[in-house]
Amino acid sequence: MTTPIDPVAGGSPEPTEQASALAPPAGPRLGARVGRALLEWAKSVSLAVLLFLVLRAFLVEAFKIPSGSMEGTLLVGDFLLVNKLVYGAEVPFTGGKRLPAISQPKNGDILVFLWPEDPTKNLVKRLVGVPGDTVAMEKGVLIRNGVRQVENYARHLEPNFDPSDDDFYWQRGFLVPQARAAAAYHPSRNNWGPIIVPQRHYFVLGDNRDNSLDSRYWGFVPDSLVRGRPIFVYYSYIPDSTTSLDWLAHVRWKRLGTRPQ
Repeated sequence: MTTPIDPVAGGSPEPTEQASALAPPAGPRLGARVGRALLEWAKSVSLAVLLFLVLRAFLVEAFKIPSGSMEGTLLVGDFLLVNKLVYGAEVPFTGGKRLPAISQPKNGDILVFLWPEDPTKNLVKRLVGVPGDTVAMEKGVLIRNGVRQVENYARHLEPNFDPSDDDFYWQRGFLVPQARAAAAYHPSRNNWGPIIVPQRHYFVLGDNRDNSLDSRYWGFVPDSLVRGRPIFVYYSYIPDSTTSLDWLAHVRWKRLGTRPQ
């Protein structure tokens, strides 16, 4: 006679207990899933960072306007996206080698460049003289290659004030041969030249002509320092030192998306 087995007394385990006994521990499986998820996340972040660095190095970069030297065209508090590819972006870690340029800077372009006096700083000015041009100014009017220029973008807030400065005297070495003797040359902010722009250099001015530290003061911009050309204003606000959140409270909505001309 067969004695029935009492499940409570040590017979066959219940089905749920048997499944639990056969299943692998939950801890290692969960850890593996978390590890794979973290690895995928790290790959995605690394790819995003690499893509950002490539875009920043070769295509576009963001710049902020810190001063009023381009007032009327660009305002303090404007944020620009700059096309770095158009003039040939510099390839990092190559000692200054650049990609082929799509086009060359031309008079009237707005340039973003490294300041020759301090290459750690970016400046934004308007190109008014390319290599070989003769540039001068008489009573605040720009003269290029003997032709008086009509510059609707230029602003003169102090037309009757024409200071002279020792900083202007670098121009003596670039006067045209027919110009007055260098010793008698006394340039001022609104009256200077004519001077010749050397090869591989540019002459730039701020649109706010009476409040701009530009080529009149510190000389030409080597073409190797040109970074690019502004595409559009992607953000803009009115700086206000009395408001901690001025970048949110004083947004210039109408300027968003505008293209500097």
